[in-house]
Amino acid sequence: MAFHDVFQRFEKKYIITEEKYYILMKMLINHVVPDKYGRSTICNIYYDTPDYRLIRKSLEKPIYKEKLRVRSYGIPEGNSTVFVELKKKYKGIVYKRRSDMTLDQSKAFFKDNFSTEKHVQIENELRYFFSYYPQIAPAMFISYERDAFYGITDKNLRITFDRKITYRENELELDKGVWGKELLRPDQFLMEIKVPGAFPLWLSNMLTELDIYPSSFSKYGKAYLQTKEIKSKKDKVNNCA
Repeated sequence: MAFHDVFQRFEKKYIITEEKYYILMKMLINHVVPDKYGRSTICNIYYDTPDYRLIRKSLEKPIYKEKLRVRSYGIPEGNSTVFVELKKKYKGIVYKRRSDMTLDQSKAFFKDNFSTEKHVQIENELRYFFSYYPQIAPAMFISYERDAFYGITDKNLRITFDRKITYRENELELDKGVWGKELLRPDQFLMEIKVPGAFPLWLSNMLTELDIYPSSFSKYGKAYLQTKEIKSKKDKVNNCA
C-alpha cells in the first residue's frame, strides 16, 4: 500500500469571490506550486442508499460521518485510472482510503466483487462498507474544474480551488460526460485547505488580511438539498394543478 493511498488531515473550506481568488493567487506565488494534476476536470460519482441515509446523516453534522465515491481526472474511458474512495470524518479530522483501478475494473468491483489485488486491505474495507449499506448505489454525479497546489516548504499542505461545480441525478456514470446544474455563481470559487496539523502562520495571515473565513460547504450536501428543493417546488405546482 503506497502512502498516497491513505490520508489523514484537517480540511477547511471557503467560498471566495473571483476577485479575491486572483488577489490570493498573487500572494501565494512564493509559497505553493501546482501539484501533478495542476488544472484538471474532476468527475465524481457519490454512492448512497435509496433514502439518502449517508448524506442526510452528514448534514446533521455528527461527530462521525462517512461517504463513498468514485473519482476520475477528466472524462475516463474503459482503461483510464479512477479512484474508489472511502472518506471518513471524525472530530474534524478527515481520513481517506482509496484504491486505484481502471474504469472497467471499478464497474466489475461494484458488480461482481472484482479484486485488483493491489490494495487488499482497502478493498476489504470497501466490501465491509457495502455489506453495512447493502442497498448502496450511485446517487449523484458531481464535477468541477480544479486548480490544485501544494506547499513549497511543506508538501503536506494542499490548497485547491474549484469552480464550475455541476451535478446531476441521472446518467450516473463517469464516462457520460460533464453536464448538469450548477451549484455556485459564475464568480464564486470553493477553496479547500488541507493540512495534517496547524495552518502555517503566513497562510493564516493572508486569510485574515483578505477577510476570508471558513464556510460549511459540502458539494454532495448542497446538490442534495438543491435537488430536494426543486422536487418540492414541482410537487407544489402539481398539487395546485
